[in-house]
Amino acid sequence: MFQEVYDVIVVGAGHAGSEAAAAAANMGCKTLLVTMSLQNIAQMSCNPAMGGIAKGQIVREIDALGGYSGIVSDKTAIQFKMLNKSKGPAMWSPRVQSDRMRFAEEWRLMLEQTPNLDFYQEMVKGLLIENHKIVGIKTSLGIEIKSKTVVLTNGTFLNGLIHIGDKQFGGGRAGESAAYGITEDLVNVGFESGRMKTGTPPRVDGRSLDYSKMNEEKGDDKPDKFSYSDHTKPLIHQKSCHMTYTSLEVHEILREGFERSPMFNGRIKSIGPRYCPSIEDKINRFADKERHQLFVEPEGWNTVEVYVNGFSTSLPEEIQFKALRSVVGFEKVKFFRPGYAIEYDYFPPTQLKHTLETKLVDGLYFAGQINGTTGYEEAASQGLMAGINAALKVKEQVPLILKRDEAYIGVLIDDLITKGTEEPYRMFTSRAEFRTLLRQDNADFRLTPMSHEIGLASEKRLRRMEHKFNESEKMVNFFKETSVNVAEINPILQEKETALVNQSDKMFKIFSRPQIDLQDMLKLEKVQTYINEQEVDQEILEQAEIQVKYSGYIEKERNNADKLTRLEDVKIPEFFDYHKIKSMSIEAKQKLSNIRPVTISQASRISGVSPSDISVLLIYMGR
Repeated sequence: MFQEVYDVIVVGAGHAGSEAAAAAANMGCKTLLVTMSLQNIAQMSCNPAMGGIAKGQIVREIDALGGYSGIVSDKTAIQFKMLNKSKGPAMWSPRVQSDRMRFAEEWRLMLEQTPNLDFYQEMVKGLLIENHKIVGIKTSLGIEIKSKTVVLTNGTFLNGLIHIGDKQFGGGRAGESAAYGITEDLVNVGFESGRMKTGTPPRVDGRSLDYSKMNEEKGDDKPDKFSYSDHTKPLIHQKSCHMTYTSLEVHEILREGFERSPMFNGRIKSIGPRYCPSIEDKINRFADKERHQLFVEPEGWNTVEVYVNGFSTSLPEEIQFKALRSVVGFEKVKFFRPGYAIEYDYFPPTQLKHTLETKLVDGLYFAGQINGTTGYEEAASQGLMAGINAALKVKEQVPLILKRDEAYIGVLIDDLITKGTEEPYRMFTSRAEFRTLLRQDNADFRLTPMSHEIGLASEKRLRRMEHKFNESEKMVNFFKETSVNVAEINPILQEKETALVNQSDKMFKIFSRPQIDLQDMLKLEKVQTYINEQEVDQEILEQAEIQVKYSGYIEKERNNADKLTRLEDVKIPEFFDYHKIKSMSIEAKQKLSNIRPVTISQASRISGVSPSDISVLLIYMGR
């Protein structure tokens, strides 16, 4: 049945698996995507949305690298918002509300149109490993499929256990069975495994809600889009979300079920996501809060199903129902399905290299929740990088490793493999020390050239990026080289209540003032003439504005990044013996021996390794 040897087999077709399969196939590798259900490819298991704080930057990076998440998000969006617009551009984060059914459908259609990609529906129950090298997979029917590399993207399915109140049953998510066998194979060859927990809220019937009692949450007046490509267009029509609140009455009803809650009675022993807690966790941890926000999110253009964001729970279904009926606007609510918690196996990511290849088994890659992360975007970015690096390994080419000053994806992977995680890891802008460099608007400048070099981003993509970059640079130079006279600029400065000028000055200097924005500069005749003659579009205008107004911050951060890069260039030999360094702390020796950092810079980021340990290491290495 499967006579040929595949270049890459991807196990699991969630967000990580879909990106991994698309990347490997688009790079020319013969790829097989194996999933327990072809009907649920790229299923949005939790909320019907992509992007958000830091996550939106990741989707832009995936798109800049030639992944599909941005394109699919644009094609299936029902609302677009740029979050944090009141802050600096390093904090701006795009987010779309998605049509859940269309999102999965679009992903499947795009994958089916991807050359070199085969599909197979069955449970993978084992791995074929010979001499610590992956050689294929084994299915529940006993079929062995050979491959040069394997990418595991199992999500919450590995020995998945679903909890609703005092009920529990095996499952990878609602209505789907768990996957068994892979964890056991990995533990047998020496991997360390652990358990994590996540949860999801009830889904309800939108026809039973009273939206007139809630706050309407509209999308942006001028919506943008995720993808840098010309495959998609911004939304014209949008669908609103709504917001309501819990109350002390709701909290009291929820407390009635605490003794039957698997979170509090000891049946769930694993750790859930700190930054996306269940409703029972919120009212327990924040007992002083009289209410919590609930975002009422439509699941699509035409369905009446609604996602109750902020009400994630594993309480008994009758308690969930009673409590929700006490929420304003939910007095007559009808359930589609109750919320639940799910426990699943993961593998501490310190067992991986920066390529996401495992240290123990050659050619085996992990991506997504198997590495202890939470979120579609975090999973998709890992899948993309694992797929890329599996393909590069097959081709015997240099791997693609993104640094911390090059991408949020680089920060994510470095955090995982250097620090590990004992709770579901979620990306935040605060995790990136160079977030002024890693903005959502310049992901194509940072990453498309790299992707084109490895054969993933198309020539058209590269040319489009170069045009945007060159036109933005020209626009910035125009502001640097063009003067504006007193009569033109002082009325604008006076209106903005900022200091007037008494002689002509360069536009760049005026534009750099915090009180002056792009709309002010567009009032100048010279600016309008330049824009009309050069046919400058909105994207280039906004890029030029960021480059002018934040040039000082960008330059300072770039200098700091360059200093750290010097330590990144100091490589540590692969089998370096840390135990022979007498003046290094015992903890540092243990951590360094376990994680085996590749560079001095990575070593310095390991928890428990002090600056003095790094100094000793540098001296010992002859630096």
